[in-house]
Amino acid sequence: MAIDEYALLTPAEMAQADSAAVAHGVEGLALMEAAGLAVARAVQERWSPRPLTVLCGPGNNGGDGFVAARHLASWGWPVTLGLLGTKESLSGDAAHHASLWTGAIHPMSTGLLDGAQLVVDALFGAGLSRALRGAARDVVQALSRAQIPVCAVDVPSGMDGATGQVLGVAAQAALTVTFFRRKPGHVLLPGRCLCGDVVVADIGIPDTVLTQVASTTYANSPGLWLADYPWPRQDGHKYNRGHVLVVGGEILTGAARLSALSAARVGAGLVTVAAPEPAWAVYASALTSVMVQPLDDAGGLPYLLADERRNVIVVGPGAGVSEATRQHVLAGLKTGRGVVLDADAITSFHSAPQQLFNAIAGPCVLTPHEGEFTRIFDFSGSKLERARAAAAQSGAVVVLKGADTVVASPDGCAVVNENAPPDLATGGTGDVLTGLIAGLMAQGLDPFQAAAAGVWLQGQAAQCFGPGLIAEDLPNILPEVLRQLKQWPMR
Repeated sequence: MAIDEYALLTPAEMAQADSAAVAHGVEGLALMEAAGLAVARAVQERWSPRPLTVLCGPGNNGGDGFVAARHLASWGWPVTLGLLGTKESLSGDAAHHASLWTGAIHPMSTGLLDGAQLVVDALFGAGLSRALRGAARDVVQALSRAQIPVCAVDVPSGMDGATGQVLGVAAQAALTVTFFRRKPGHVLLPGRCLCGDVVVADIGIPDTVLTQVASTTYANSPGLWLADYPWPRQDGHKYNRGHVLVVGGEILTGAARLSALSAARVGAGLVTVAAPEPAWAVYASALTSVMVQPLDDAGGLPYLLADERRNVIVVGPGAGVSEATRQHVLAGLKTGRGVVLDADAITSFHSAPQQLFNAIAGPCVLTPHEGEFTRIFDFSGSKLERARAAAAQSGAVVVLKGADTVVASPDGCAVVNENAPPDLATGGTGDVLTGLIAGLMAQGLDPFQAAAAGVWLQGQAAQCFGPGLIAEDLPNILPEVLRQLKQWPMR
């Protein structure tokens, strides 16, 4: 299965794709004509003709705007066109397409918005690297305050296509038309919210150019990992579907129970909770399909780990921030088996993160939210950059959670998840995710695939359940999601 359709291209990678397409014989003029026509068609399909203002910038994004304006005017739309700079200062393909525009060209000003009932924002594209200023800033600020629908070309002007961050100011779009492939900023927050509906237009760039781009960022989708998904086999049995050991806490017992139940629901053959002796009865009375073993103290875990069939160890949910939790983590990592660390397992190393990183020698997944992330990592930059840097430093797959969860591998590959509804913002859902990832790893998925699949499954389960979701609903709705996944088209 080709994964290139899920690639997210940074602005620099998109420039490489454009150059490669030209080298393959696709004319730059034709690419710009196709891009502008795609914008015009998207506008025509979504809105009826009305007073329209097209805001054109001084580069290729502006050239796309000139093409869109020309086609919409020819279809009977009343078009007002504003240009940042002068027509004489345009160059290359943008200058050519500007020469084909026969209407008036107005200087950039907030007055261009007077009477407009729709705006095409073609000021700046995904490659913008600095905050808007001058007339461009004034117009975008006015546009962001106005109640006028906006169709953005490539990205809303003022948004960084690589990170989704706003460089000073950007106006909310109802529709964004981008080309060939989406950019990371289309799926990372806040960019995802700013873009509105995103249409990816085919403008004639052949897919083969991706071999010269070598993107390592993807939108999370079953298409990335479904071919390797560990469905039960006819000749299989519980012992070859893995055994997850969840180290439970003494006080917050619900967290480990959620992880254990989720690991079982996603298909792990066996799941055991190692329960502190004072809380053993709580775990044992609440869990039926999950085994419960007493754990006397920090030194008792190696005894439970002596059974090598327990091939994935979970530490962190409800564990408490303590030296005992640190020792549990180190004991699990020492086995070289799969380990998933969440919550208190991460925070317990806040004073000595390098000790944790040095101990990671086998397959390991860290699942921090932003707060936990900053307790052991000290990186700045976009969410993608920080997750990648953390994975490289720690040697683990890092799942940096949120509405735009990023899963990053130590080798630099990363996916951005986009199916998580806001209903997931409730206590315990992180514990469910930990269990899903552990259960998938136990069945043989490599840590990166298991993390990507677990994040997607959790998001899909939340979508299926809808409003009113609490964490314990997720394992119960998972069978329906798995039935849907079995019907997922293999392209």
